[in-house]
Amino acid sequence: MLSRRVLGWLPGIVVLGLILFGLETAVNGGLIKRALMPPPSAIALALWDLLESGEFLEPLLATLKLVFSGFFIGSVIGVAAGIAMGWFPPVFRLLEPLVELMRPIPKAALVPPLMLFLGIGTTMKVTSVSLAVLFPVLINTLQGVRGTDRVMLDAARTHGWGTAYTLWHLVLPSALPFILAGMRISLGLALVLAVLAEMLAGQGGLGFLILDMQRSFVIRQMYAWLIILAVLGLALNGLFLLAERRILHWQPANRN
Repeated sequence: MLSRRVLGWLPGIVVLGLILFGLETAVNGGLIKRALMPPPSAIALALWDLLESGEFLEPLLATLKLVFSGFFIGSVIGVAAGIAMGWFPPVFRLLEPLVELMRPIPKAALVPPLMLFLGIGTTMKVTSVSLAVLFPVLINTLQGVRGTDRVMLDAARTHGWGTAYTLWHLVLPSALPFILAGMRISLGLALVLAVLAEMLAGQGGLGFLILDMQRSFVIRQMYAWLIILAVLGLALNGLFLLAERRILHWQPANRN
């Protein structure tokens, strides 16, 4: 099983290697200005220095703390609001105009007004990430609740199940694939908003360091931090997929 997955990754790894080789050749050949894009070998050395010194741990943990805090808050509110809107029509009619008004707004555009009201501290950052997470989770939860099998709901009523019991034992498991899909999308958005908030607030984290390296024109280190950020995003997505396969173990695609 593991060897099959490795073979499945092999074409992508080969393409990535070819791109890096092409960049190395282009920079060393003078086709790309070295001051703007150092060769990958030089970036790798800067990355190694960061990893060896352990300097990456503190900003990495700061960004992770921000991502997970906002992701948890946004997911809890999104799931709760989505279930309420999907199950109770009065709640849907009450909240639907507000949701449809706020949902299309790029959440990055809300960071400046949030800075005015909440300052540039942790509260603003967590709120920004939570808003980015909230709406994809809410919409997916709403659709999942509304997509619950009507025959199963009728059977639950026939057996005398109460609202709370039906929601917990039937509606929530039925909507879980939709909820997890929304959470997976939101996890990437959480990382984006966390980095953006750190850049604008100018206080710690990977976002602040990347922008600070660019302003100081320390280009090799800037790209090294970008690689750390890219690996972080890849790792978070991989861990979420692993958790999703375990949670949705009954689905045919997750049985192998």
